Amino acid sequence: MIPFLRRSALTLALVCAAPAIAQNAPGGEAGAQDAPPAADQPAAPDVAPDAPSAADAAFTAFVQGLRARAIAEGVKPETFDRETAGLTFNSRVIHFDRSQPGGAVTSGQPGPMDFAPYRRSHVDQAHIEKGQTRYQMLSAQLAGNQARMGVPGNVALAIFGLETGYGIYTGSFDLIRSFASLAYDGRRRELFTAELIATLKLIDQGFTRAEMKGSWAGATGYPQFLPSTYLRIGTDGDGDGKADIWTNDADTLASIAAYLREAGWKPNTPWGVAATLPSDFDRAAIRTTLVSPRCPRVHARLSRWLTIGEWKAKGVIVAGYPAPADTELATLLEPDGPGMTAYLLTTNYRAILDYNCSNFYAMSVGVLADAIVR
Repeated sequence: MIPFLRRSALTLALVCAAPAIAQNAPGGEAGAQDAPPAADQPAAPDVAPDAPSAADAAFTAFVQGLRARAIAEGVKPETFDRETAGLTFNSRVIHFDRSQPGGAVTSGQPGPMDFAPYRRSHVDQAHIEKGQTRYQMLSAQLAGNQARMGVPGNVALAIFGLETGYGIYTGSFDLIRSFASLAYDGRRRELFTAELIATLKLIDQGFTRAEMKGSWAGATGYPQFLPSTYLRIGTDGDGDGKADIWTNDADTLASIAAYLREAGWKPNTPWGVAATLPSDFDRAAIRTTLVSPRCPRVHARLSRWLTIGEWKAKGVIVAGYPAPADTELATLLEPDGPGMTAYLLTTNYRAILDYNCSNFYAMSVGVLADAIVR
């Protein structure tokens, strides 16, 4: 499978014509038009259940209609009954879902990216210093992750920092109520029904309902995984027999590394490198003709693929370090437009896009990762 056209295995129900699943849930369509992802700040807290209404009976009947499927997929009957008892519809998550920036525009060239303001607010000194501190504290753990999975610790740390401020804010919405409400709404019923069942499986594994908090769309824990993502790749990073992405840094970083490995991360290859273009560079000649099956307007910003050696032959100067090998394939991005710093991006950049399909996000991860070890 070609890495840079890889369709996420996390949320195949999400296509680019659908609004974003939100708040940087891995594999979601945040930034489908390459708008900056939502600011990394605490989400508005969940509120008390809505007052009973005439629609409550229909919602309750819908939820109870899922019981047989949940049990057939391995959820304990007593878990389903206990956790869905008295469950009420949450209209707030539906409001947020329908207020997502439009993902319906899937063709045409996107406008200027203007990355610099986003970079200043996300790759700031606070993010860098906190990342450096954790890099020193967890150096042995990160080295072990890299040896096993090939993913550098600074890249995993950068994702941890951008997703939740290194665990400071993870969301306060009750996942079971959110998923049940989103499934009942019906726009992506299968996706959210599956995530509701996955959440119940987590409770059966010993995690508590109180731990099952997250963004309104169900991204949970330090890495903001969907529950089904956790069930598939949650990784024990400290050897205690439990993969705890809600309170444990080591497990979080191992799980992020496992995600990137699954997304096609190539070991011993940088995510990208800064580059300088000649003044007479022909940008039209390197425009891609490929159309990505996933968030095409994000990928439309990227050039066609050439080897680093071929880019050098066109007069592109590699201005950063470490430089990919001359045989490595790379695509070109000018996140702040012509005349500003350009980047040659390897297939590992595509692995970061798999985590959150936004060039703003993926560029921030790469730049922050470099700053952590500078």
